[in-house]
Amino acid sequence: MTAPGVPPAGAARPTSLRELAWLFGKLGFTAFGGPAAHTAMMEDEVVRRRRWMTREQFLDLLGTTNLIPGPNSTEMAIHIGHTRARWAGLVVAGVCFITPAVLIVMAIAWAYVRFGALPAIAGVLYGVKPVIIAVVLQALWGLGRSAMKTWLLGAIAVAALAASLADVNELVVLVAAGLVAGAPRLRSAPWIRGAASLGPAPLLGVAKATTAATAAFGLGPLFLLFLKVGSVLFGSGYVLLAFLRADLVDRLHWLTESQLLDAVAVGQVTPGPVFTTATFIGYLLGGPRAAAVATIGIFLPAFVFVAISGPLVPRLRRSKTAGAVLDGVNAASLALMAAVTIQLGRAAIIDVPTAVLASVGAIVLVKFKPNSAWLVLGGAIVGSAVAYGPW
Repeated sequence: MTAPGVPPAGAARPTSLRELAWLFGKLGFTAFGGPAAHTAMMEDEVVRRRRWMTREQFLDLLGTTNLIPGPNSTEMAIHIGHTRARWAGLVVAGVCFITPAVLIVMAIAWAYVRFGALPAIAGVLYGVKPVIIAVVLQALWGLGRSAMKTWLLGAIAVAALAASLADVNELVVLVAAGLVAGAPRLRSAPWIRGAASLGPAPLLGVAKATTAATAAFGLGPLFLLFLKVGSVLFGSGYVLLAFLRADLVDRLHWLTESQLLDAVAVGQVTPGPVFTTATFIGYLLGGPRAAAVATIGIFLPAFVFVAISGPLVPRLRRSKTAGAVLDGVNAASLALMAAVTIQLGRAAIIDVPTAVLASVGAIVLVKFKPNSAWLVLGGAIVGSAVAYGPW
């Protein structure tokens, strides 16, 4: 029963562009921890707090996002914006989520070029990482209760978790999960043939064309290189590292190995999307203009893919066959989040203070239900005090 004066989850009340800009701008400044953590914070904001959509609707967007290339958390922001305010919302939510991270990374890049080193932020991350684990676990619990509708979906999630921990390609895991869940209905599914033509094909021609780029640096080749990466990349920051190393270090010789590693590290330790690695690289190569060009190149495909796939989600859900496949993909998507959380937990909870931070964070979330951004800020303050204090 919905409390008086509180709109039901998924209510059709339109969301203003100002609301979207405020929410995703705030998340852009506070969403540390990578795509799984970003997704958890978005679920906290749009499902639990603002009740803009149901958990089932959120899960459908998450499953769709995992099936297209590009930065998952940015695409979730774009999807949510499109769902709440159509095409203007799509642009506003995506741009406002990306921009704070871009500004932070550009400031770090300026310091890197000026002083030859990365600013010290180890203390902040020391406190933020264990708190993020608690935030993600809370989201997984809530989303999992909505996603695991049958014993088959539960079994698919367990199998997907095991496969992910065994380093099976995430796209293979998602597709297999969808096929298993939809197997009873897939014998006559004409929509599959049509949907196959709606993947990343529109930009793959560009991706192939860029492989012939010359070694001479220019804004045009830089834009096409990052457009290619944004068009075809699935996976984590480590996959991004492999793509960029092949082009920027081995083929074009625009960066040294050390500079590339620093760029990827900055993308991973700053809030917001990991793909802001491109901003850092652009700044190193050509200052603010090149940073802007690289940023637009790597993020532009995400807007295109969401614009193509977003309108299909409600139609897929109305089809029993497509809905079954989407349920399987959703279950596997949560399993991938869980696998990432396990890996993050090993890296984040390394001593007694971090274990205490994670435990206290979980208790505070369950008992008081604060906004997750405040919890992240608290973790940063405590972590800095512990790391840089006099003791």
